[in-house]
Amino acid sequence: MRIVQLLPELNEGGVERGTVELSRELVIRGDESIVISNGGTLVSQIETDGGRHIRLDVCSKNPFTALSRMVKLRRLLKELQPDIVHARSRVPAWLAYLANQTLHIPFVTTVHGFNSVSPYSRIMSMGDKVICVSGAIKTYIQKHYQTPDTKIVVIPRGIDLEKFNPENLERVFLSNFSAQYGLNGRFVVSIVGRITQLKDLETFIRAIGIVKQTKPEVKALIVGGVRGDKEGYFDLLNGLVRELNLSDEVVFTGSQSNVAEIYALSDVVVSTSKKPESFGRSVAEAIAMNTPVIATNHGGVLDIIREGVDGYFVPVGESGILAERMIDASRLHCEGREYIQEHFSLRQMVDKTVAVYQEMKR
Repeated sequence: MRIVQLLPELNEGGVERGTVELSRELVIRGDESIVISNGGTLVSQIETDGGRHIRLDVCSKNPFTALSRMVKLRRLLKELQPDIVHARSRVPAWLAYLANQTLHIPFVTTVHGFNSVSPYSRIMSMGDKVICVSGAIKTYIQKHYQTPDTKIVVIPRGIDLEKFNPENLERVFLSNFSAQYGLNGRFVVSIVGRITQLKDLETFIRAIGIVKQTKPEVKALIVGGVRGDKEGYFDLLNGLVRELNLSDEVVFTGSQSNVAEIYALSDVVVSTSKKPESFGRSVAEAIAMNTPVIATNHGGVLDIIREGVDGYFVPVGESGILAERMIDASRLHCEGREYIQEHFSLRQMVDKTVAVYQEMKR
């Protein structure tokens, strides 16, 4: 099969990672993978893995250039003659949908998040098949767009179990990172992701202050980069750390590429998102590393965590309950790798996605 995936850009993010992983696996299976985007840092990875990238502005929201970009895309799709067109975001989905009106190529969309409810967002429910990354996303689009069951397939995002494997860790990084942040003998609690208000890091920091009262050896790692427009929020968080006298207990590590190793060094991994996560990749990755997790009780994580087995749910904004659950989670004997392999592996994601393509192939 010849598969075309479309997304705005190929930079950091869950949608981008999923696109790159699927492209690689399609090539391994002998299919032809083509990705259309406005470019980005991950283009080289697509090409290294044997896929083809075509740069086209399917990113801009400028309505005055939309028609000309749609015409370019239609010309390109007519030339490529793919078996499937798979759109992963709203702008490329609209352009592909309009370009495809005279081409009639089977059209797949993936709903990756809880987009605002609007005619603009409706496009993600207009594929011939609509992939939802969690049961929560399926419920959301059916509530707002009345998408029929027959069009929807729930396919959780896939975890790369080679990358997130306790047997495949970089020992030098483990040693250096542990020494750098003084993790030996500490109760390590981590939170991974870009630093934004939606992550509710204030609640996380306050919970660490409460845990410190009974577990003075606690060490919290906040792992993620800070965009320029979030510098003010970052300053607020640093002020809170100083106010609560947690400068030794809470550290900001910046963005890190060795996330699997950080999960392995952690006793507990936390997700305190105020907004429901569409899937909860960090939660699934941590469980694959046999590390217990805690997450706010909404969104895609409801499909992943088995409460009391590999983690706990907490209400949004409740630092006291979060602190209690951190201590409870430290007592869990989490053996979740086999569970993740069965339900949330990259293999299952690829198998189910290819099955959708084969069903639709002309």
